[in-house]
Amino acid sequence: MCSMELRKPSDIRHLIRNNEWTKPTSGLAHGFVQANLAILPKEMAFEFLLFCQRNPKPCPLIDVTEPGSFVPELSAPDADIRTDFPKYRVYRNGELTEERTDIVALWHEDMVAFLLGCSFTFEEALLDNGVPIRHIEEDCNVPMYKTNIPCKKAGRFEGPTVVSMRPMPAKDAIRAVQVTSRFPDVHGAPIHVGNPGQIGIRDINQPDFGDSVTIKEGEIPVFWACGVTPQAVAMQVKPEIMITHAPGHMFITDLKNDHLSIM
Repeated sequence: MCSMELRKPSDIRHLIRNNEWTKPTSGLAHGFVQANLAILPKEMAFEFLLFCQRNPKPCPLIDVTEPGSFVPELSAPDADIRTDFPKYRVYRNGELTEERTDIVALWHEDMVAFLLGCSFTFEEALLDNGVPIRHIEEDCNVPMYKTNIPCKKAGRFEGPTVVSMRPMPAKDAIRAVQVTSRFPDVHGAPIHVGNPGQIGIRDINQPDFGDSVTIKEGEIPVFWACGVTPQAVAMQVKPEIMITHAPGHMFITDLKNDHLSIM
């Protein structure tokens, strides 16, 4: 785990804002909720909100900003959505056109930002329950894959569910289901365990997002719905502009993980 895990969320956001941390955020800010990002023009915001409500596993809502506001009032009222992610992705007409460390120059008054729950929250609970996490061990980004599981359509928004994968022995997989079921607001229990081909993944060693990790003999892959799903949706729906986080580069909120747990 990173030495920064004991810092306050505001301290880490300050480092990110000053480009002193531009790497993935898994393992940072022990005890605090991390979030995915989707920013859209106001005229598409209701349809996307409806999409999230119809697809709570991949798109669990944590916070939504007022149109034109870059302040997430409910989750981190002193933060700035434009600067406080380590890395952003900009999609134009469905194409990834650039990655940036801030989006100040791109912000305009009709934008609405959505913060979505992130699996990094339940990773802390997995570690606390003795379930090791391979991408943290190997100091890389979690592997993520497009699947053949369709999201429920809402207005213009439709596309495939994206999953994140963590390999583990079967005994740990059972415990992982139990632990993550307590966190429905951050993807909850896995949506698939075992054969990746059954959900349309052709090569487990070639993720669509993130990094490949080692799968040891006797381990099985365990798949959770993932907040990168809106990026796959953007590629299919092709909005004029959609800004997201770069996979693995999350927003650290002031919300506590245990507030999202159901005991």
